[in-house]
Amino acid sequence: MDKHELDAQNSQVIKEFRARDGKVGGMFEGMPLLLLHHVGAKTGAQRTNPMTYQRLDDTSFAVFGSNDAAPAHPNWYHNLRTHPRVIIEVGSQTIDVLARVAEGAERERIWSRQKELNPLFAEFERRTTREIPVVVLDAF
Repeated sequence: MDKHELDAQNSQVIKEFRARDGKVGGMFEGMPLLLLHHVGAKTGAQRTNPMTYQRLDDTSFAVFGSNDAAPAHPNWYHNLRTHPRVIIEVGSQTIDVLARVAEGAERERIWSRQKELNPLFAEFERRTTREIPVVVLDAF
């Protein structure tokens, strides 16, 4: 899928997400989904990506840089490393969060749970040679 097709698909998912308080059909049906608002590391442009997530507790969420098992991390990951203060939409809520990369035992705990919750992530791990980043989004 080229960039224009992906942008069009994301626009449709975002529209449906907002119209249905965070619920969408298609490839995301039944998955927990949030909208990640972030700023381009190089361009400074505002971006929004629909992403599956894992709820960690009342104020923290985890997202995963699987990038469909591509050899490189997704662009949003680099953006969060440069600009970690971001906004997410979860259901009908808008939440200010601070992004940080989980490491060590924390990463393993969250990543193992994600593979249990959604075996597609285990498939992504098998298909790539890089460690898939686990990014924790802590509300502030």
